[in-house]
Amino acid sequence: MSAIEGVRIRGPLAGEGVRGLSVWLSDDRWAGAVEETHGIDALGAYRDLRLSRSAVERWMPGGDTTGIAQALGLDPDARDTDLEKEIFVTLLGSPLRFEFPSADELAAAVRVRRRIVQAARRTVLAFDTEQAERPECWSWTEETGFVLKPGYELIPSLERTLWPDVSGRLFSFSCYRATEYVLLLALAQELAESHPAALGVLQCQWRTRAIQSGAFHDVFLREYGSLQAPLPPRYYVPGDRLWFRNPDAASAEVEGYEGSWVFYLGSGRFTNFWKPGQPYTLASKCVELYHWRDGLRHDGARPWMDESVVDARVAESLADPAATSRILSRMMRLRDPGGVYAEGGCIDASREALRCLLPGTWDLGLPSLAATA
Repeated sequence: MSAIEGVRIRGPLAGEGVRGLSVWLSDDRWAGAVEETHGIDALGAYRDLRLSRSAVERWMPGGDTTGIAQALGLDPDARDTDLEKEIFVTLLGSPLRFEFPSADELAAAVRVRRRIVQAARRTVLAFDTEQAERPECWSWTEETGFVLKPGYELIPSLERTLWPDVSGRLFSFSCYRATEYVLLLALAQELAESHPAALGVLQCQWRTRAIQSGAFHDVFLREYGSLQAPLPPRYYVPGDRLWFRNPDAASAEVEGYEGSWVFYLGSGRFTNFWKPGQPYTLASKCVELYHWRDGLRHDGARPWMDESVVDARVAESLADPAATSRILSRMMRLRDPGGVYAEGGCIDASREALRCLLPGTWDLGLPSLAATA
């Protein structure tokens, strides 16, 4: 990992956001590890914060962020503040600059990532690419998708849909649609505190038409990293949405097994919406995708995946360090471009995060929300 860009903050260096930064930066565990510079360019004054080279080498060698919490003695599962600190330090060690129009917006970005992680931890669903089930608070038409019925509010409806400890049952989702609902819930929770007018407009949107698929990405998310300038294969920020690609052309023809959309939860773990209490590690996720080729079956009208075979092969490989190492040497490569199945692995070059969401710096792409910004 060559460059360390960290974060760039523009706008006035005052307000709640700066006070939040002061709390994070005062942590004795990384005293002296954060470098700060100030400057002025064509867009105005800015303040840069980044980890020192020595701190990066200690806490995230080679851009590997999966051990930061352990290296710093953080307990992100037990303490919200520790989860926010893991997010903040990971951003400070970024090889690509994260630019924020204000310190408040940086603080909001950390909070909404924390909310994504917490919402995703509680989410348990039934995997299904053909059927979609929702609680009684939703109605569906082909034109609108799932929209809120009159009298129902967005946040509790999403919680009831995603969290079986609230609803008492599992609802069926594809992995991509599941990530949209988690992102929408975390965004709505943050707006309830920091931009209530925008939450009202967002809720009105979901009373008339759901935003989903490519439109959801375009409206709510920004992507960082690219095939031309890829992120390090082990660089993840808690709250990132990311894709693991299935590099096997044959099994990728099975609907729902083209790849896997997940969130990075921090502490080296990734979401597993289908098996409660069993989050993936980077190794276990790569090994699972590798063995999809072994679960491919053709004894029917169309190919399908025998998950029991996949589970058995994954268990065998993870119990054999040599087999795991051999699989990871293949799967930890950067993925091939779309439509190409050659020597690439399952690692994507980019990650996705929510756009700015506060009044005055809002940049989500929903025109009807512009009046609230």
